[in-house]
Amino acid sequence: MRLRNIPGSREAIGASEYVIPEESECAGKWRELFGNENPIHVEIGTGKGRFLMELAKVHPEISYVGIEKYSSVLLRAIQKMEEEPLSNVKFIRMEAEHILRYFAKGEVDRIYLNFSDPWPKERHAKRRLVSREFLDRYRVLLKDGGHLEFKTDNRDLFDFGVEETEPAKWEIMEITYDLHHDEKMNRGNIMTEYEERFSSMGNPICKYVIRPLR
Repeated sequence: MRLRNIPGSREAIGASEYVIPEESECAGKWRELFGNENPIHVEIGTGKGRFLMELAKVHPEISYVGIEKYSSVLLRAIQKMEEEPLSNVKFIRMEAEHILRYFAKGEVDRIYLNFSDPWPKERHAKRRLVSREFLDRYRVLLKDGGHLEFKTDNRDLFDFGVEETEPAKWEIMEITYDLHHDEKMNRGNIMTEYEERFSSMGNPICKYVIRPLR
């Protein structure tokens, strides 16, 4: 999908109190930045922020970090925060492959991936956020007992993600190929903008919950 550049978006992001500057030395300091010892949950590819902010309202006892690489998209999330501020949400504009610069080993309790870019060409497989290359990064970030949740309507991407878990030494805790008709896994589900759009078109939503083998 082509994203429209919004003039001044990077400047607005840089000036926002809800965004941690990219140059910040924040690895190992997220609890200090939030001012508490609450668990840290991270969404990679937070988009316009709907999913993360709805979660944050339901769970004020958890600190949420939204990662987004597109300034024009992150700006929309910031605008939502300005309308309805949440003390347990921070954003950072960054490329996902640099995530180990911004989080320390074992600092994160949970990771969310929602409707990630499928990178359909085989030569781009390593760029997929569910690839073994990214799973190796997530393993470092997650504390013992932490896990990752992934949702998508793209069956090819989902199948690829499932196939990557074993060679990456992760295990599948829960899995469904039709989330909205799975009573157990859909309980408490918060939809993203894409999820609402695609499910309304009749696309089944796939989801898995995985954790690294130690």
